[in-house]
Amino acid sequence: MKCLLAWRCWLRLDLALIPEAQSLTPEPFCYIASVREQLRQHLRFFLIAALAGVALRLLFILRFPGVTSDSFVYGDIAKNWLQHGIYGLSGVNEISPTYIRLPGYPAFLAAVFAIFGMEHYRAVLVLQMFVDIASCFVVADITRRLVSPRAARVAFLLAALCPFLANYVANALTETLEVFFTVLSLDFAIVGLETLQSSIRPWLGCGLAIGAAMLLRPDGGLLLVAIVVYLLILSQVQKPRAGAHVPHLLRSSLIVIFVSLASLVPWTFRNLHTLREFQPLAPRYANEENAFVPTGFNRWVKTWIVDYASVEEIYWAVPGHTMDAEKLPVRAFDSSAQQEQTTQLLEDYNAAERVTPELDARFAALAAARIHHSLFRYYVALPLMRIADMWLRPRTETLPSDTRWWEFDDDPKWLALALGLGIINLMYVSAAFAGLLRGRFAPHLGVLLTFVIVRSLFLGSLENPEPRYTLECYPVLIVLAAAWFQGKYELHE
Repeated sequence: MKCLLAWRCWLRLDLALIPEAQSLTPEPFCYIASVREQLRQHLRFFLIAALAGVALRLLFILRFPGVTSDSFVYGDIAKNWLQHGIYGLSGVNEISPTYIRLPGYPAFLAAVFAIFGMEHYRAVLVLQMFVDIASCFVVADITRRLVSPRAARVAFLLAALCPFLANYVANALTETLEVFFTVLSLDFAIVGLETLQSSIRPWLGCGLAIGAAMLLRPDGGLLLVAIVVYLLILSQVQKPRAGAHVPHLLRSSLIVIFVSLASLVPWTFRNLHTLREFQPLAPRYANEENAFVPTGFNRWVKTWIVDYASVEEIYWAVPGHTMDAEKLPVRAFDSSAQQEQTTQLLEDYNAAERVTPELDARFAALAAARIHHSLFRYYVALPLMRIADMWLRPRTETLPSDTRWWEFDDDPKWLALALGLGIINLMYVSAAFAGLLRGRFAPHLGVLLTFVIVRSLFLGSLENPEPRYTLECYPVLIVLAAAWFQGKYELHE
């Protein structure tokens, strides 16, 4: 019975209404100091930790700055928007309106370019550094509310010194801003659940933060799904209980849905007016209107792909680059005859250097045969393996380390970097798992766990398992890891 009670407490779906569980709530929850008081009492700690975080991020900015092809796409849209009033991409003779990228990050770049000068990407990276340090404070506030003020300081240190968050500060991409609005929306949600009957302002803030996340990347909508799902589950759990707050939970759900989706209205209206397309987010494959999408090829890739190395070597090779059949793993073939068929398909692609409709139909037929051969593999085993790869592999995709680090034929310093980051990642994940099992939490840890589960399941359905897609979940890992460190500290006391 006690084990069952503890498990429900970890999930935190209805902890506040379980009388027996109140005894499991640690003393710090009786009085939780404000953020201002925390900073005043431990100013030296936060200052030193923040400076260490700034130093780590500056190291990545100066040593490994990343302005990629995607960065230039965002930058081109920002320049055209700023200089010509057209949200579009530069062509040979004119600027073409586009909707292949959401307007959040181009707006951020346009603001930076307007202040610091056109294409001043170094200023972009430095500003992202300060945004990421702000995320560390929000992570600390979440931990303060769910664990304790002492654990909040641990969480701040873990976030400030996290090399994976710091690494993406040095890349002119959406990740840093997306992480910030993710943790902000989760923090607002927890505040809203703490003050469910007294205020709607946290839910307004939550909806606005989710809206900002969705305007940066389409998968920001997973935040909306996770938070609303948690609120609905909580309303069902509380429904049989006397004094349940079901109306407040439903009201909160509607506020979050309305406010977050309202942020997409101007963008949706622009696409309808300018491009005559109903597109509230952005196309799944970032393709222009009426552009050919090789869905058969993508479906075939999903019948075998698991690791990020295959994304770089096969998936990203299309179009314009050759695909090496030798790079395909053994799981890409169900028989020797199918291996010959696949090799011939890749040779035909290499000759054309693009997936034609005829080749795409052949890839689709091959994919259908493989899916028919094993439904379990396609719908269960491979998605779980992709999720595991995104969570556990060394996060070196933006660094000079060889993607195939396990072959141990890279330059020693880059191999050491890959192995070191892999070990650090495992330490974060392990500490988080230990914290989930052994930590003591205030109510509503479940909203964080729901987000991680929803996002992980979605990522398992993609054909491009990139480790960066789990970065938005890393603050949750840090909260859980901080709870584990708190538990160890109390044990030694």
